[in-house]
Amino acid sequence: MSNHFSAGDHEHPFQFPGGDARLDLTDLFVFTAPGNRERTVLIMNSNPFLEGAGFHPDAIYRFNIDNDGDSLADAAFSFTFSELKDGRQTATAHYATGRDAQSREPLGAVLIQGTPVGFDKKAAPVEVGGGRLFVGTRSDPFFADADNVLEWLTKGAHGLFEWKGKDTFGEGNVNSIAMQVPNDMLGPGPRIGVWLTISLRKDGKLVPMDREGNPSFNPILNPNEIKNDFNATDPIDDVKKFAKPLSAVLESHGYTPEAARAAALTVLPDILHYDRTKPARYPNGRTPTDDVFSLRFAFMTNGQIKPQPVKPHEDLLSEFPFMGIPHPTKVAEGV
Repeated sequence: MSNHFSAGDHEHPFQFPGGDARLDLTDLFVFTAPGNRERTVLIMNSNPFLEGAGFHPDAIYRFNIDNDGDSLADAAFSFTFSELKDGRQTATAHYATGRDAQSREPLGAVLIQGTPVGFDKKAAPVEVGGGRLFVGTRSDPFFADADNVLEWLTKGAHGLFEWKGKDTFGEGNVNSIAMQVPNDMLGPGPRIGVWLTISLRKDGKLVPMDREGNPSFNPILNPNEIKNDFNATDPIDDVKKFAKPLSAVLESHGYTPEAARAAALTVLPDILHYDRTKPARYPNGRTPTDDVFSLRFAFMTNGQIKPQPVKPHEDLLSEFPFMGIPHPTKVAEGV
């Protein structure tokens, strides 16, 4: 998993946040737009295997941008959705900066209102805010030999495991929000930090449900008993709350205490950093062909797990929105 099935507890690992697949973030990608260095691509995927119908109409889906290194949002792109009716749904996008960007509410300027969500292969991008936007169903780009991994993690992640050679997500679909935005909307310099959040309105209040910065973090590295707490925490509090349990996980896989804490601090706070003066390749941003699943298990086991045999998906597009067209059917076998 990249961030698929990111909730759970000791008795029920690998659950959807709030029991709802629409609230489950799966992937974050950040890279420079091919052929245009003045634009940055941001992609948020959710709803693994389309177990939920459309986007949640009571949720706020958000890209959070930190451009000064303090682990607080300085800019934010927020998306809200109408009720799904007769197979149709619309999206509204807001862009906020400053203090408005740190509110979970969809504040700031309206970039586009009531744009249709595309649920078939005919869906096309629209022009918005000096850039481009796509909202709709796409092929899940995440490639991972996850079947044995899930069993290994469920049983306590003792020892090592063998790759099985099957791409668990190879025929899955997701809901995707892809943006290609002018760099100056992200901040004054070339370095940014990005993380995703989904908040759900309950009884008039916005409740944090899921978040993602670094790939394959919460579902894999965090103990089951803290996954829900992690989803409800902001990155600025990550080191204080989660450096100790993450260090303990790494120690259990062969790190010394000192090396474990040092390694934990390379991924905490949980923010995906990107310097656009350098090529995009995780951990500097992330592209859909980066083998983050192999990297995460090499990180977790102090290099004891070798790269997986599964390769990037061949249906990725070379142009915006880069995610492949949706598969004709959803496949959840083996998950």
